[in-house]
Amino acid sequence: MARYTGPKARINRRLGAMIYETAGAARAMERRNTPPGMHTRGRRPSNYGLALMEKQKIKHYYGLGERQLRRYFDAVSSKQGNTGELLLLMCERRLDNIVRRCGFTKTRPQARQGVAHGHFLVNGVKVTKPNYLLRPGDEVEVRDREGLKNLYRGVIANASPDALDWVAFDSENLKATVQGLPGPSDISLPVDANSVVEFLSR
Repeated sequence: MARYTGPKARINRRLGAMIYETAGAARAMERRNTPPGMHTRGRRPSNYGLALMEKQKIKHYYGLGERQLRRYFDAVSSKQGNTGELLLLMCERRLDNIVRRCGFTKTRPQARQGVAHGHFLVNGVKVTKPNYLLRPGDEVEVRDREGLKNLYRGVIANASPDALDWVAFDSENLKATVQGLPGPSDISLPVDANSVVEFLSR
């Protein structure tokens, strides 16, 4: 999606989840976790509204545009298995998501920016597309520049990376190796993916 530059706490409050992980958005969510606006309290959204909110969670969390989300949906809808799970598992394999979950950055927008600026190599080749889908055997590492390595070492030292069974992370050499494919338990976003599938199938 086009990079969202508006108030992140407002999105978190509207969707009722910590979609954006910045410190300011987290503090604002703690202070006021009700939806924004004067006339939203006490109103129960329709089934359509609930499904739309779940879809918005996926788009904001993974940084997807509408067309990109539908491309992912089209790619998994013909495969066997739970379409909602397959959709989220495809999102989990994105380069910017793995950069974030390994602890290279504190938020997904930071990971997206780092990838777009060419800070990371995949199998020794610079990749600038945050939506690059990683496969088993792929290696992600920081480019061999002292400034970049010092930057990411500092972030990792103060970060709490997710423990991923399918990705091995070497914090000393700033390298992540994809060892397999993610499973349903590896999905990091709590969302009703089945309602999103129904929404996109209309």
